[in-house]
Amino acid sequence: MDDFLKMDIFFIVATAAAVVLSVLLVLVLVRVLRVLKNIEEVTDIVVEESEQIRDDIREVRERVKKEGHRFGQLISLIGGFAKPKRRSKKTTTTKE
Repeated sequence: MDDFLKMDIFFIVATAAAVVLSVLLVLVLVRVLRVLKNIEEVTDIVVEESEQIRDDIREVRERVKKEGHRFGQLISLIGGFAKPKRRSKKTTTTKE
């Protein structure tokens, strides 16, 4: 084979491979950008919800300060939910 022909075939194959790799890279980058956009939307939602939770906690704190005598009732109510329930032991009888 002529050296010139070998060189042309090499450049054609190399150019085709470079084009294919470039197209694949662009497709991967598009997918990554979509994922990043979704992550950004999720973080925006989390930020909004956390601000609402912070406001709710602030309201609860203010209510507790205003209604101090009910604070003990609130603690006992929460404590009632937090206590583990005792299980009764089953007695087994063996037949001899």
